[in-house]
Amino acid sequence: MSHDAAPNLDFAGTTPYEDYVQADVLTHLQHPRSEDPGEMVFLVTTQVMELWFTVIVHEWETATRALREDRLPVAMDALKRSMRELDALNASWRPLAQLTPAQFNAYRSALGEGSGFQSAMYRRMEFLLGEKSASMLVPHRGAPRVHAELEKALHEPSLYDETLRLLARRGLPVPQAVLTRDVSRKYEPSAEVEAVWASLYEGDQQGELVRLGEALTDVGELVWRWRNDHLLATRRAMGSKTGTGGSAGVAWLEKRAQKNVFPELWTARSHV
Repeated sequence: MSHDAAPNLDFAGTTPYEDYVQADVLTHLQHPRSEDPGEMVFLVTTQVMELWFTVIVHEWETATRALREDRLPVAMDALKRSMRELDALNASWRPLAQLTPAQFNAYRSALGEGSGFQSAMYRRMEFLLGEKSASMLVPHRGAPRVHAELEKALHEPSLYDETLRLLARRGLPVPQAVLTRDVSRKYEPSAEVEAVWASLYEGDQQGELVRLGEALTDVGELVWRWRNDHLLATRRAMGSKTGTGGSAGVAWLEKRAQKNVFPELWTARSHV
C-alpha cells in the first residue's frame, strides 16, 4: 500500500468515526439559557465532568468486582486508570477556576435550582467511596431509571468494603462487625481496621496488599483535591452566598473538603 494514499472520504451514511463516537450528538447537547458567552464554557465543562464521572464509576465498579473475585491485578489496573482520569477530571476546574463574581452572576440565574450536588453519576462515585445516604436518592425520584441505578448502588458493597473483605480472606483480623455491616449506610472508621493497615505497612513494602493500599490512597488524595478545587472555584465565583441548589454553598463544601475517603489508610500512618 502506498504511504501517499489518501484516506477514504466517501461513505454511504455517516462516517465510522461518527457511528462510534456519536460526536454529532455530543456537540449538539449544549443549550445555553442566557445571552452571556461565558455560559457555554460553564455548560460544556460541566458536561465534560459528567463524562469523567461516568468513566471513573466504570473503573471503580470494575475494581470492586475484581476485588470480590480475588483478581487483584485487574483491580489494580482499573484503579491506576482511574487515577489518570481523576487527574483529567480535576483539570476540568481550570476553565472555571478564575471566574469573578460578576462573570458567574451573568448566567447564574440560568441554573435555577440546578446544582452539581444533584448529579446522579457523581452520587454513584460517592457511594462507591463508601459515602452512602438513602436521602441522596430523593432528588431523583422523578427519573425512574436513574433512581433505580442509584438504589442498586446504595445497597451494594463499596470499593472499600470489598477491599476489607479481601484483607479478611487473606487472613487479616478485620472485625466481623465491619464485614457484615449494613453497606447501605455510610462507612464509619474502625480502630481495628486501622491496626490492620498499620500492620501491613510495617511489613513488606512491595507486597501486593501494601500496593493496593497505596493505590487507594492515591485515589483518596485525588478525590480530596477534587473537593478542594471545587471549594476554591466556588469561593472565588460566589463567596459565601447560598448555593444554587439551596445548600450552604462554600460552608457545605468546606465540611466536605475536610473528610478523607478510606479513612484508616490515612490514620494508620501515625502508628507505623
